[in-house]
Amino acid sequence: MGWSQVSYHYDGSFAGFLCCVFEAYLHKEAPACFLGPEDGRLSLWPERQISTDEAHAKRVYRSLDRSLGAQGRRLVVYGFLTCLPEREMALWAFLRLGYERGPGVVRDLTDDRVSTLNKAVQHLTGEAHLLKGFVRFSEQEGLLIGEIEPKNRVLPLLRPHFCTRYSGESFVLYDRTHGEALFYRPHRWAIVPLAEFRLNGPAQEEQEYRRLWRRFYDTISIAERYNPKCRMTHMPKRYWGTMTEFQREQEGLPP
Repeated sequence: MGWSQVSYHYDGSFAGFLCCVFEAYLHKEAPACFLGPEDGRLSLWPERQISTDEAHAKRVYRSLDRSLGAQGRRLVVYGFLTCLPEREMALWAFLRLGYERGPGVVRDLTDDRVSTLNKAVQHLTGEAHLLKGFVRFSEQEGLLIGEIEPKNRVLPLLRPHFCTRYSGESFVLYDRTHGEALFYRPHRWAIVPLAEFRLNGPAQEEQEYRRLWRRFYDTISIAERYNPKCRMTHMPKRYWGTMTEFQREQEGLPP
């Protein structure tokens, strides 16, 4: 007898997703879709609300190492942070396959269920790597403040890098796309959702530092070697909106 199809409503968290997996195996249900709190889609399947239970989530999380190995667990954890369309369905398909075949499943890139998730995770880690060099912090009222507009939820991957690099500072790194921010002060950090994030205009001293940075950026450039296509290959244009060296018009500063 096949598993019945059900539409799961959950809180949108990773722990909540793991609880969906727990309930699916417990009741022999095949999720037809996963709906988060802000998902307005209508479902044609029977709907069930899944509450987040820490014990159930931990039980499923421990099973990832046992059944999928460290690499498989990484794909699931990182996969949940990606911008992959219908990511929960992709993760569910990979989990079903992994629980059947074991840790070796991660090497079968000929299977779409594996390759799709693997490519999404590569995109996530690649974006996080680029942002380690593209993030620009500004000093405001004793805090270092930066903003990013990533496609993926990269803050968990950026946290170890910036918390180590600026271990003696206090800073905020805001993700405009997903409405969440990394807050750090020495020895303490948190990633929290923010409904709204507004910055005051830069103080005079901060404006001077920005001018100095732009002057350095412009001075080291070589006009004869200007190659916009190559530039956008190494520094994609979609990141420019949060980078200091491209913000002179917004601030009304002289070039």
